[in-house]
Amino acid sequence: MKKTIYNKFDKKIISTLPRVLFEGRIITILTAGETEKAVEYLLSAPILGIDTETRPSFRRGVTHKVSLLQVSTTDTCFLFRLNYTDLTPALIRLLEDEKVPKVGLSLNDDIRSLQARKTFKPGFFIDLQKHVSEIGIEDMSLQKLYANLIGQRISKTQQLSNWEADILQEKQKRYAATDAWACIMLYKELSRLKKNGEFMLINASERDFQKNG
Repeated sequence: MKKTIYNKFDKKIISTLPRVLFEGRIITILTAGETEKAVEYLLSAPILGIDTETRPSFRRGVTHKVSLLQVSTTDTCFLFRLNYTDLTPALIRLLEDEKVPKVGLSLNDDIRSLQARKTFKPGFFIDLQKHVSEIGIEDMSLQKLYANLIGQRISKTQQLSNWEADILQEKQKRYAATDAWACIMLYKELSRLKKNGEFMLINASERDFQKNG
């Protein structure tokens, strides 16, 4: 049976879906020395999910540097607190690595914000936005893509929290880890659908979606 997916997913439906949360190990990295072992571990994985967080600014003209880099395997996510470690040589090696695919969303923005901290040449990155557009999906947000392709809801309530806080709260950590890990799940599902052709794309406006949903 083919999976039904939509070119545009009705955001009103998302709140009715079961919530998904990363349930694996979360390791917070606070010192430059800790980045060495973390990167060694990550580069032994077959695929990685990647994302960043930046402290929000609520004043015009005030911006902050990216403060968190989250990199996840299927069961372990490292949270690199860049406001403490900056981009260490180990992290530069991770970002420049050309062997292990690093999957993310809107990666140009993430890479640009990371390069504002330190210059590096991007290695093997896979942007999900390119892959979903190839099969006709027009939505580009992680929340809508996950709802559309996986049928679960990713909460965004922590998005505008303070990512430079002295201590990150558990709900912040889970949110950050979920975003990175979810990129792996989406990539695997997209790859499966594209390989087998087991999907039916419905072009629908939000109003049409409600009628068909």
